[in-house]
Amino acid sequence: MNISGIIVGLGNPGKEYDNTRHNLGFMVVDHLLNDAQRFSPDACSPLSIGKKKYDAWKCKIGSKSGFWLVIKPMTYMNLSGEAVGHAAKYFDIAAEQVVVLHDELDLPLGRMKFKIGGGHAGHNGLRSIEQHLGTRNFNRMRLGIGKPEHGSVSNYVLNRFTKTEATDVEMVLEGARKGIEAFVTSGFDEAVKITNAFKLP
Repeated sequence: MNISGIIVGLGNPGKEYDNTRHNLGFMVVDHLLNDAQRFSPDACSPLSIGKKKYDAWKCKIGSKSGFWLVIKPMTYMNLSGEAVGHAAKYFDIAAEQVVVLHDELDLPLGRMKFKIGGGHAGHNGLRSIEQHLGTRNFNRMRLGIGKPEHGSVSNYVLNRFTKTEATDVEMVLEGARKGIEAFVTSGFDEAVKITNAFKLP
């Protein structure tokens, strides 16, 4: 099977984690899949691989030919690398063709940044992926969720987005989708341009 690269949304499986800040990567993947299938029912096909480490789809994204593997790790956040490492090895995908979508405390909700490499800044999902890929040189889409004004970070990231944030989150999901499409169709520089310029109205 010809796969051009891997798009990974980070999060935790289970309904108790739906719509939480730590699951913003999952939410972007869901939006990407829904959008692709809205325009073409055959754009994304589920795949039975991964030994239950991840849910996977083979997707055609944007106008460029070729398919991308879109995955949601089912290993829980701290073991995300098990899923990404397995998928990369299975399809012989280099780290430079992996895009990880993850929540980012150091950016406010409504901002996002596209980059390659760098540290994990305490994000256990990124730490695990670095360990299993054996490199930091994979692409990351940093999706801002902001920091709590008070209380623990661990509680904050596992809290759901509020009703007042719902409209902003929907715009973030669409902005992230456009950034992914830019990467797939035009490459890293265009993805940086589109993603980093995103702002809420």
